[in-house]
Amino acid sequence: MHNSQYEQQYKKEVIDFFNSRTSYDNDYTIRRALPLLELVPLQKGQKVLDLATGTGIIAIAAAQIVGEGKVIGVDFSSGMLKQAQQKIEELGLQNIELIEADAEYIDFDDESFDVILCSTAIVYFTDIPDTLRKWYRFLKKGGVLGFSCCSQESCEAPLIIAICAKYGISIVNINEQTGTPQNCQNMLKKAGFQDIEVKTQQLGFYRSLEQAREWNGGWFHPRENPLLQVLSKQMEELKAEYRQRIEAMTTEQGVWYENMTFFVTAYK
Repeated sequence: MHNSQYEQQYKKEVIDFFNSRTSYDNDYTIRRALPLLELVPLQKGQKVLDLATGTGIIAIAAAQIVGEGKVIGVDFSSGMLKQAQQKIEELGLQNIELIEADAEYIDFDDESFDVILCSTAIVYFTDIPDTLRKWYRFLKKGGVLGFSCCSQESCEAPLIIAICAKYGISIVNINEQTGTPQNCQNMLKKAGFQDIEVKTQQLGFYRSLEQAREWNGGWFHPRENPLLQVLSKQMEELKAEYRQRIEAMTTEQGVWYENMTFFVTAYK
């Protein structure tokens, strides 16, 4: 399939996935978003851009801090933005603007923002180095970028990759590019950022065997995903092996779901 055609299909799958999540906010989604704000020193009057804002968890918290400043939240999921808008209206906030657009392609003038934030969504961007260069351009001198991402060991990636490899299917880990603190540092340096810090937090948890046995290999990837081409018979074999391996990992507390998260800040 032609690359841009694949990319369009990929974007559509991601949008459909997030549009279907009608009760997105829970302890976990909030707990993994808010540490970003603890690391980024927001101040009254600042202009903030929140990319892939989703249901506005970060944007709303930021808006309450910047007061007479302004927050712009961008997301391509109308379903998510509807949930965000509802919360904004309930809180009576006047300083947030939501834009329904693809955060990867949206453009702003140079030096438009004091702060740019992106919680857990950077891996969905099809060209992360290019994205970081754009964000650098959008920031004012001395401005700060804050984003979060998962380690390459997270979300059962090593297990899924190993099982697929056994069947001759080679898949790329969606978290690979930003999957180590060093990778994050290197990409940010190349984009021009300085004073880069990566804080690590384990957000993993135990799941019941029933939850854990659910195949977690249908993840999205901006590049070609060979699992889309796998015949259903072989897919069943992959899933059966996955269930077996998960069952072998069961402990008294349940099955551990690794989710080492990096909270990254960098300055222009």
